[in-house]
Amino acid sequence: MAVPALLPSPSASPVAAAYARLAEVFTGLRVDELAGDERLPRGPGWVTAEELGAGGDGLNAFLAWDEAQVLRDYKRAARPDVVAGFGLHRYAWPVCLLVTLPWFLHRRVPRLPARELSFQRALGRIAVRVEEFWCLPGDPLAELPGARVVADEEALRAAARDALAEHFEAVLAGFGPRMRRGRRALWGMVTDEVVESLWYIAALLGEEDRALADLERLMPGTARPYVGTAGFRELPGSAEACGGAARATRDRVTCCFFYTLRPEDTCLTCPRTADPERVRRLAATG
Repeated sequence: MAVPALLPSPSASPVAAAYARLAEVFTGLRVDELAGDERLPRGPGWVTAEELGAGGDGLNAFLAWDEAQVLRDYKRAARPDVVAGFGLHRYAWPVCLLVTLPWFLHRRVPRLPARELSFQRALGRIAVRVEEFWCLPGDPLAELPGARVVADEEALRAAARDALAEHFEAVLAGFGPRMRRGRRALWGMVTDEVVESLWYIAALLGEEDRALADLERLMPGTARPYVGTAGFRELPGSAEACGGAARATRDRVTCCFFYTLRPEDTCLTCPRTADPERVRRLAATG
């Protein structure tokens, strides 16, 4: 894939165009890049990735939001492990995009150490400092000090997996004990968030088909520590019900346990949701 020369300035950010595009199509999330001397935001609602990984007061406050939301919306308490799973999902879904969207749009992969990210989910804001990134030969920003040029597309996919693994290895250290799941289940959940977040945003961008192919190659099922594949398939009966175009679906590698709150209300890609029900829901939403 040719890398578009969108950012010709030598001082340009390698990821700014991707994050700006994200804000255009998904207004509920805003990514702010920090300069080298800027401190991560602190204060009410902000939590750093390092704090989440430490598993102390920062994670307690973060999960208190999920606990309160469940009580408010479903009039019942969720198990602590279910609350922690909800919290990880709501963190991982947007954070995965910080790596996958620049890779998908511009074939640039930012390194994302936990020490360089702060999250304010009530406002839908992430602050991040990008000092290193991987790119392909011929990228117009390949001469920047933080650029790491790799040989080809597969090497860049490996870099994306490595960047995500570095970040989530740190974060799962905090979430894992609260979720009471083994390492395989935790990394299966990360796999799901990587795949489903980019799938969703790519559809908003009008590039769903390309994203499906890219994600199949990014998550082939053999790259550790990830567990499972992108696993897309054509949803039987969707073409007839959805205006003539077949729709893609997948079965999640892991379960979010939402059924413990509402057994009758499962996620669209939950293995518990039968294909006819998926078609019915898609047809109802157009």
